[in-house]
Amino acid sequence: MTRHPNQSTPETDPGKVELHARNVRFDLSAAPLHWIPGHPVASNFITVLNLLLPEGERWFVQTFNEALPMIKDEALAADMRGFIGQEAMHAEAHDKAVVEWLNRHGIETKAYTDQMEWIFRRALGPRDGGTPEQRQKHLIERLWLIAAIEHYTAILGDFALNCSWAEAGADPNMTDLFTWHGAEEVEHRAVAHDAAAYFADSMVHRARAMALALPFLALLLVRGFRFIMNSDDSVNIGMIGKFTGYWRGGRANVLPKIRHLLLATFTYFRPTFQPTDIGDTAQAVAYLASSPGARQAV
Repeated sequence: MTRHPNQSTPETDPGKVELHARNVRFDLSAAPLHWIPGHPVASNFITVLNLLLPEGERWFVQTFNEALPMIKDEALAADMRGFIGQEAMHAEAHDKAVVEWLNRHGIETKAYTDQMEWIFRRALGPRDGGTPEQRQKHLIERLWLIAAIEHYTAILGDFALNCSWAEAGADPNMTDLFTWHGAEEVEHRAVAHDAAAYFADSMVHRARAMALALPFLALLLVRGFRFIMNSDDSVNIGMIGKFTGYWRGGRANVLPKIRHLLLATFTYFRPTFQPTDIGDTAQAVAYLASSPGARQAV
């Protein structure tokens, strides 16, 4: 990925930061459906996140609230409370984007969002019954799955901070929405891993979670992309056109390249892996301090 010129050095890195939710306001009233000019495929692919993320983030919040009373490490508990606040705000911001932006553009989203609701509330929710040991085991499995998913949100957050949306003339408010979200993903990228590791840390847990997270996310993204493309009457292209559009987006640095995502997946299995290996805290914090959406809500 192209690195941003103001990335921090060891001398300027802020170190550990206190996590907190930020009030934000994004005016998407003037944002076109294809918010990255000349890249309808890239625009629609990134837009899928508006549909996928809210229920997933509410699931993160629910699972962390379930685990929080068991955490005796106050520093970790404080990080988890900050994570919960940020993820709840992410869900709210993307929900508004669906209602106030996608639906206004004629994209009927209920069928897809209902599926996301079933997956995250029913299929991946807490289990009733069983022994306390079985319920805690299931909680640990969900925490490791969240940690694996957060590996990808950190990768995508780093991409958002260093991509070429602005240079490509992308809508500034939509760009800010995704970059604000990506910056907070980089800021809190270690919390889910630390929370899961607090209960049980092993390569078996990590590998099992990643073996589920990778195909799970890929399936939901591809399904969401097909859903939006089928609903977007202004783009009528076949499978080859969609692949070509993604390839063009990768070359223009407005979409992450598949090979970069795959390479980043393998880093998760290094014995020395730390979530902080991805992204740059100083860069994320600097963007969050200047985000127009965050500044408008102050």
